[in-house]
Amino acid sequence: MFFLENHLLSFMMIMPLIGAGIILLIHHQDKEIEKRNIRSVALFATIVTFIMSLVLWAGFDGSTADFQFVEQYNWVGEDIKYYVGVDGISVLFVVLTAFLMPIVILSSWESIENRVAEYMIAFLVLETLMIGVFTALDIFLFYVFFEGGLIPMYLLIGIWGGVNRVYASFKFFLYTLLGSVLMLVAVLYMYIETGTTDIPALMTQHFDPNVQNWLWLAFFASFAVKMPMWPVHTWLPDAHVQAPTGGSVILAGVLLKMGGYGFLRFSLPMFPEATVHFAWLVFALSVVAIIYTSLVALVQEDIKKLIAYSSVAHMGFVTIGIFLVNTNGVEGAIFTMLSHGIVSGALFLCVGVIYDRLHTREISRYGGLATNMKIYAVLFVLFSMASVGLPGTSGFIGEFLVLNGAYTYNSWIAFGAASGVILGAAYMLYLVRRLIYGELDKDDVKAMPDLSLREKLIFAPLVAVVLWMGIYPNSFLEPIHTSVSSLIETHFSSPAADHAESGMADAVE
Repeated sequence: MFFLENHLLSFMMIMPLIGAGIILLIHHQDKEIEKRNIRSVALFATIVTFIMSLVLWAGFDGSTADFQFVEQYNWVGEDIKYYVGVDGISVLFVVLTAFLMPIVILSSWESIENRVAEYMIAFLVLETLMIGVFTALDIFLFYVFFEGGLIPMYLLIGIWGGVNRVYASFKFFLYTLLGSVLMLVAVLYMYIETGTTDIPALMTQHFDPNVQNWLWLAFFASFAVKMPMWPVHTWLPDAHVQAPTGGSVILAGVLLKMGGYGFLRFSLPMFPEATVHFAWLVFALSVVAIIYTSLVALVQEDIKKLIAYSSVAHMGFVTIGIFLVNTNGVEGAIFTMLSHGIVSGALFLCVGVIYDRLHTREISRYGGLATNMKIYAVLFVLFSMASVGLPGTSGFIGEFLVLNGAYTYNSWIAFGAASGVILGAAYMLYLVRRLIYGELDKDDVKAMPDLSLREKLIFAPLVAVVLWMGIYPNSFLEPIHTSVSSLIETHFSSPAADHAESGMADAVE
C-alpha cells in the first residue's frame, strides 16, 4: 500500500498502457468474441485508473499548496527528469480525465466496429498522455506529453471520423503543432538561461520583463490554439464534426482544458509582468469570442457544430477568469473548465445517441423527441440547462464566480462576458425547442427508441456530477483554494507585476 501511494501517479499513467499491451495480445477465431474481449480490457483498464484517481483525490491534502504524490527520477542526463506531482490546480483535472475515459469506452461499445483494437489502444494511450500533462513538473516532460496527445487524437479523427475526416485531422494537427513550436523555442531558452527544466524552480525565477513578453507570447501561441481562443479556433468545429463521438467527448472534455491549465501553470507564475501587460489583449479576444461565436452558434444547422461553437464561447469565460488573477476569477475559471468537461461531453454523447439511430446531425431532421424518447429528452434538457448556467447545475457556479471576479476588476469586461450568458441561453433553448419539442411528424424519427440500459448507465454518472457540482460546489472548490491563493500571491510577489497591475487598473478606469 505504501508503495502504491508513493507511485500512484505513475500507476495511473501505466495502467492504460498495460491495457493497450494486453489488447495487442488478444486474438480469437470468432471476431465478435475478440472485439468483446478488447472492449472489456479497455473498460477494465480505464475503470481501474478511475478508481486510482479517486484514491488520489481522497488522499490529497487541500490545506497546502505544495505538490503532492511527487515522484522524481533522472531521465535525460541529470537536468531533465521524470518529475510528476499534483497540486490543487491539477488534481481535479486528473480526476476529470479518468472519469470520462470509461464513459467514452462504453459509448463506443456498439458504434465502433472497424479496427476496434486500434481504436481502444488510441484512447488508452491518449489517457496516459493527458494524465501526464496535468501531472508533469518538468517542463520538457510536459512538452512531450502535451505534444504527444496530438498523435492519438489525429488518428481518431483521421481513421474513425466522418466524410471529411482527413481534412479535419490535418487542420487539427497543423494548427496545434505550429502553435507549440514557439513554445518549444521558449522552453529551450528558459533551460539554457536557468540550467533547469524543473517547473517549481522555474516559478521562482525572475526573467527580465522584456524577455517575459516574448516568452509569454510564445506560450500564448500554443495555449490559445489549444483552448481554442478566437480567432485561432477554426480547427475546432471541423474536428468536432468529423470526430467519432468518443473523440468529441475527450476533445471537449479534456484536451481543450490543457490550454487553460497551461496559462495557470506557466503564464501567471513565471511571467507575471507580461501577464499583466497583455491582459487587455486576452480580455479583448475573450469578449469577442464569447459574443461572436455565440452568434455563430445561433445559426448552425449541425448539432455538433453548434455545441463546438458554444465551447469556444465558454472558453472565453475561462480565459477572462484566469487573467483577472483574483480568487473568484481563477477559481471560477477552473470550475468552469471542470463543468464544461462534464456538460459538453454529455451533450456530445447525446448527439451520438441520435446520430447512431438516424445517422444525421442536421437539426431540422429531428423534432418532437420528447414524445417517443422521454428519458433522452429529460437528459438533453438538463445538460442544456447546465450549459447555459442554470442555478442548481454545475454551469452556474463557474460563470457566477468569473462574472463576480470580472465585475470587481472592470465592469465593462463583466458586461461583455454577461452578454454571452444571454446569447448562450438563446442558442441552447433554440436547439432544445427544435430538437426536443414540436410535432413528431417524421416516420423515421417516430421509430427511434428511447435510451437503452447501456446508454442509461453512461449518462447516470454525468447527471450525478452535474447536480453534485451545482448543489455542493465546495467539495470541488476546497481542494483548489489554497493552490489558487498561492498562485495569486506568487504572481503579485513581483514588485513590477504589482506596479503594472496598478497601472492597468488606472488605465481601465
